[in-house]
Amino acid sequence: PRLLLSLGGFALLLLPPGAAEFSPSLDSDFTFTLPAGRKECFYQPMRKDASLELEYQVLDGAGLDVDFHLLSPKGETLVFDERKSDGVHTVETEDGDYMFCFDNTFSTISEKVIFFELILDNMGEDGQEQEDWKKYVTGTDLLDMKLEDILESINSVKARLSKSVQIQTLLRAFEARDRNIQESNFDRVNFWSMVNLGVMVVVSAVQVYMLKSLFEDKRKSRT
Repeated sequence: PRLLLSLGGFALLLLPPGAAEFSPSLDSDFTFTLPAGRKECFYQPMRKDASLELEYQVLDGAGLDVDFHLLSPKGETLVFDERKSDGVHTVETEDGDYMFCFDNTFSTISEKVIFFELILDNMGEDGQEQEDWKKYVTGTDLLDMKLEDILESINSVKARLSKSVQIQTLLRAFEARDRNIQESNFDRVNFWSMVNLGVMVVVSAVQVYMLKSLFEDKRKSRT
């Protein structure tokens, strides 16, 4: 049986291990942990003459790299990134399910934290909304601004707001990756500082012992 879960404002359909499917959405982002030696694949249903834009980043994990595959509904490889930390890809789509996979099988120890965002354009909803608006465009000759102009302005504001949300999401992803790197560097500096301190204490103790041994009177007292 399949289980439908709601995550981050969109639906995630659990399939057999290593696969998942998203319900249609104009803009979706997701962050997940990819274990070492594992490969995770996701499916996105698309319409003909639509546009699929996918952006991904590796936020945490040794090397900050992952293999990425994007396949068409016919099983053709459209994109293949090998050992990349981030990527942006846009494809014109046809009817069917597009599959994209993140592959961490080359790593046997380190898991990866991966963020990706899907941006879908020309999915048919905007066109239907415009057709609905046109039903009300009658007798507007006496208006200074026609309803078509209002609709155009609304669509322009909507597009800019969507772009702003997208940029903010990417900035949060960059900030998360930089924070993980800084925390890793902080732990590394603390570790080696403690090692150096331990070496200094040992060297100091050895030097004190050697100096004391130089000034000790080792001659035996005569009776």
